[in-house]
Amino acid sequence: MIRVLLADDQQLVRSGFRLILSMEDDISVVGEASDGADAIAKARELQPDVVLMDVQMPGTDGIEATRTVVAEGRAKVIILTTFDRDDYLFDALAAGASGFLLKNADPDSLAEAVRAAAEGHALLAPEVTMRVIGRVTSAEAPAPTRPKPPEELALLTAREREVLLLIGEGLSNNEIARRLFLTEATVKTHVSACLAKLQLRDRVQTVVFIHRHGLLPADPSST
Repeated sequence: MIRVLLADDQQLVRSGFRLILSMEDDISVVGEASDGADAIAKARELQPDVVLMDVQMPGTDGIEATRTVVAEGRAKVIILTTFDRDDYLFDALAAGASGFLLKNADPDSLAEAVRAAAEGHALLAPEVTMRVIGRVTSAEAPAPTRPKPPEELALLTAREREVLLLIGEGLSNNEIARRLFLTEATVKTHVSACLAKLQLRDRVQTVVFIHRHGLLPADPSST
């Protein structure tokens, strides 16, 4: 059973997420928090596997709460955002968030994100992935030539490199499986191998790694 803590200052939002997750046989909502400080306290008390964390909350915001929860090793954190108003995604990434999800995501995506985070493979909303990538690339000075591939790539098999690049395109494990004609279980194995060999914490760090090192072609569809 995956234990989930909901952290949002709007009770209606928490109630909606609780109702959605209550329909899943393998997920249990063990508590709710109305602000960041409360989320930290509840994470320490309830020991959830995953925290669904809003960013904009009174007092201690979701970013600071994420930083504390992750630093203490309490749980994986998925940031919940309205996207169009939220300017703090990159700060949350730096704070150790394992993934990002839009508040208007469908119920299946919410449950999938919780399961993915619990397994260490965060699910990123495609729109959020592009925003994170944009923040990373715009924050760094453009290189006059394509950067030299990192030495760690030599540790990956050819298939693992294929999977790595598809992660960089924002594809889920299921989408990668269909693209490469593999089972989803096989894809999960390759993703885990990539994370271990490249010493990356989760899928978010993987996306940043790929784009920081310029591993994707200008037109990914050309590969």
